Amino acid sequence: MGFDILVDGYNVIKNNAMFKYVEDKSQAEARNLLIKQLKNRYRNTTDRVVVVFDGKGAREQMLHVDHICVIYSRYGETADSVIARLAVEANDRGVEVMMYSDDGEVKQSVIKQGGHALTTKGLVSSLNAAPKEMEQLSQHRQEMRKVYGVDPKAKYQQDDEEAKKPQIKKKGKSSRRYKSLRIDRKTLK
Repeated sequence: MGFDILVDGYNVIKNNAMFKYVEDKSQAEARNLLIKQLKNRYRNTTDRVVVVFDGKGAREQMLHVDHICVIYSRYGETADSVIARLAVEANDRGVEVMMYSDDGEVKQSVIKQGGHALTTKGLVSSLNAAPKEMEQLSQHRQEMRKVYGVDPKAKYQQDDEEAKKPQIKKKGKSSRRYKSLRIDRKTLK
């Protein structure tokens, strides 16, 4: 069974340097960057990912950007209260919640519902981490470069190791005739 992953959008943006830098230029760009990174990180998951932002509209707005659900709270309602409500709904459905926020009240309300409250720093580090498939692919490529001599460092190491090995002196070439004579001498004895 999957999780409901709830993200306190502006809390993530305001508490992390990368998003804060972008937000100083444009709040919309910071939101889009967060959504884009969430989209990339959770592209192969069956978990429901919901990002909640404080909104200004008369009604709550819900958008879907690929598989990411984006909710803007209505005027007078905070993103925190929307997250708390979503945690209750998930608990009623029997779905576990993972929530990312540094806000103490939201954390407590999610924990009361049996969910997991995680920090925004943890989310950002997971967004920046390479997916396991990419790590495995990178390791495979490095190994293949070493094997086929494409990686210069590995090639130099291999050359150094070969230079350290004792050299076996090869005897002069013998013709087949002499080789056959040796065989005949052995068989004659």
